[in-house]
Amino acid sequence: MDRIRIVGGAKLTGTIPISGAKNAALPLMIASLLTDETLTLDNVPHLADVEQLIRILGNHGVDYSVNGRRAGEGETYSRTINFTAKRIVDTTAPYNLVSKMRASFWVIGPLVARMGEARVSLPGGCAIGTRPVDLFIDGLQALGTQIDIDNGYVVAKAPKGLIGARYVFPKVSVGATHVLMMAASLAKGTTVLENAAREPEIVNLAECLNAMGAKIEGAGTPTITIEGVAKLHGARVAVIPDRIETGTYAMAVAMTGGDVLLEHARPDLLENALDVLVQAGAEITPTNSGIRVRRNGSGIAAVDVTTAPFPGFPTDLQAQFMGLMTRAKGKSRITETIFENRFMHVQELARLGAKISLAGQTAIVEGVSSLKGAPVMATDLRASVSLVIAGLAAEGETTVHRVYHLDRGFERLEQKLTGCGATVERLSE
Repeated sequence: MDRIRIVGGAKLTGTIPISGAKNAALPLMIASLLTDETLTLDNVPHLADVEQLIRILGNHGVDYSVNGRRAGEGETYSRTINFTAKRIVDTTAPYNLVSKMRASFWVIGPLVARMGEARVSLPGGCAIGTRPVDLFIDGLQALGTQIDIDNGYVVAKAPKGLIGARYVFPKVSVGATHVLMMAASLAKGTTVLENAAREPEIVNLAECLNAMGAKIEGAGTPTITIEGVAKLHGARVAVIPDRIETGTYAMAVAMTGGDVLLEHARPDLLENALDVLVQAGAEITPTNSGIRVRRNGSGIAAVDVTTAPFPGFPTDLQAQFMGLMTRAKGKSRITETIFENRFMHVQELARLGAKISLAGQTAIVEGVSSLKGAPVMATDLRASVSLVIAGLAAEGETTVHRVYHLDRGFERLEQKLTGCGATVERLSE
């Protein structure tokens, strides 16, 4: 099992290219199930989760091909992938595939919309909480789907097709908004989704579906209206830049000092997080080619944050921000409102010398003058990169174990950091 060795102390200077967003690429890939024509996606990141979803889609009959890289493009560039679901050969998503990646449960929407049936394994729990699928089931039932639970599988049937309806989400859910938007695209009549998620990845999927012939309005607002169509066609769509990767590297620069251009980054995708970084002492400058991040000379200031659905502070940046706050002047309070069990990185940051106490869903971080390198263990995707951020500023050597978590969501992290002067290397066990 691979691990990453970090020698702290270097300022980051240079350019880091921001990859396509994992959280946008996955639903766009799943949307290929809605049509028998080819969906071409540009800017697809090379990540473990993407490769796993390719295998899952292949189980349903989706063919794919990767376009060749143009001359002069380096390895940090994302790919163009063509997905063609000319014929759905299997409407079952088995446990052994769904259990490896929760987002694969989302195939239930396109399959029941196009084929009138789907049998998808319940995903079970995960390290950062149970993430129940009740909203998916309730929403699909509102669209006329008959749902049964059979031996750990959700069996969905709509032999006469889905019917448009008004559905109010009892709480904001990005995944359920993705699924119902895809399903409603092929429903008869009009669907109105209220209290819908507003994340940029929702907007990216709506743009994709509209390019395929769907009629969707209001994506990015709490109310999304979908007028169902009989058939969708192929299209070519680009995956948006990864706002979580952008925020992560911005926090790494704020932690270590230096001056980095985050190439391709879009400031409109994470305004709240960038505002918080400015409060913490970073200088953020949008440019024609991305976002420039520098840390001013006064060190890191303590800032309180509470995670919230977009446009609030992203839960997927909570761990990274906690890593940054370990070196802040004073105390900060970080409150997690989205997922339970998302403070497992606290005990690992403590191994590096961080002072963090927990009070329910709030972490109180007392900044320290220095961190000391140590062996640490990654517990989930975002927690693992918080340890990298802390390690970049720690004295001596930090070794992060279980880095397969990192490979799920960060494309070529070691190369991007070493390109800016950090000492980071991957070691095989």
